[in-house]
Amino acid sequence: MVDWYFSSFDDLSKEDLYEIIQLRLQVFVVEQDAPYQDCDGKDLLSYHLFGKLNGEIIAYARLIPAGITFQEPCLGRVVTAQKVRKSGYGRILVALALETMHNVFGTTNCRISAQLYLKSFYESFDFQSVSKVYLEDGLPHIEMVR
Repeated sequence: MVDWYFSSFDDLSKEDLYEIIQLRLQVFVVEQDAPYQDCDGKDLLSYHLFGKLNGEIIAYARLIPAGITFQEPCLGRVVTAQKVRKSGYGRILVALALETMHNVFGTTNCRISAQLYLKSFYESFDFQSVSKVYLEDGLPHIEMVR
């Protein structure tokens, strides 16, 4: 069973922060072969939702308040470990993130920069495309709002 945690940056343990960064780099930089600056300063101002399975972080999302990335609150760095993909944890992660955003930020509005191949996945959470396809870190993305 996955245990879910929600934390501000200041309340993250050093070990959890290390695992979160390790997971993000493993997926976004190594697996997707997209070198980019992961530590962009937004983590300090964001909230962090993550799931642990047998003590290991296997799912993560960053919840960014309005006015930092976009005018609306933003969901980003949504990631699951390769070994748990197709298990439904990604769907649970996004549902929990959207519910948490509503509770913390007081709105269901949200904007994301989604990898294009996940467009249908996010549409299943009532996101709608609001931009043309663009490259971000060498990968096709699309901006979506909810």
